[in-house]
Amino acid sequence: MGIVGSTIKPFKNTAFQAGKDFFDVTEADIAGKWAVFFFYPADFTFVCPTELEDLGEQYETLQGMGVEVFGVSTDTHFSHKAWHDTSDKIGKLKYAFLGDQNHKLTNNFGVLREDSGLADRATFVVDPDGVIQLVEITPEGVGRNAAELVRKIKAAKYWREHPGQVCPAKWEEGSETLAPSLDLVGKL
Repeated sequence: MGIVGSTIKPFKNTAFQAGKDFFDVTEADIAGKWAVFFFYPADFTFVCPTELEDLGEQYETLQGMGVEVFGVSTDTHFSHKAWHDTSDKIGKLKYAFLGDQNHKLTNNFGVLREDSGLADRATFVVDPDGVIQLVEITPEGVGRNAAELVRKIKAAKYWREHPGQVCPAKWEEGSETLAPSLDLVGKL
C-alpha cells in the first residue's frame, strides 16, 4: 500500500512544547495547515538529538511557511519534557513533541518497529487537506537533513499552488519548473 496520497488517520496525542502546559493534538488541529511529523526512535539517544537540533534550526523558516512541526517518538510527553529540561540541544527547541506511548500515531503512519516498540526514523509532510505528500524513512544510523526537508516542502507547496507545473530535480524556490507535455518527452 502506498502512503503518499493517503489521508492521515484520526489520532489524539499529548504534546510537550517549551513554555506551554501539556496539551492534546488531533488531526483536527492540523486541518487547513501543512504539518511535519518527524518520527525518531527514542529520547535520550545519539543520532536523534542531532536531527532534532537540525530541524530546530529550520523551525522559524517552517513556521514562516505556515508549517506546523511535531517531533514524535513512542516516549511519553513527560519523557519529552525531562529530555528538554536536561539536554542543551533539546532544551533550545521550540516545536512540539508528541508522546506516543500507546503507539497509535506510530502505527497510523506505519513506522512502528514491533520488536522494540520504537519508531523508525521517518518524516511525513501532510498538506492542508490531511493528505500525506512527502515521506522519508532512513535506517537507524543515518540522520536526516532539515534544509532538504524545507526545500521539498517548498516544492510540494509550489506544485499544489500551480497545477500543471512540476518541480524538477534540485528545484529551488524561484527556479524554473516544467509543464509536462508530449513536446517534452525525450527532450529532457
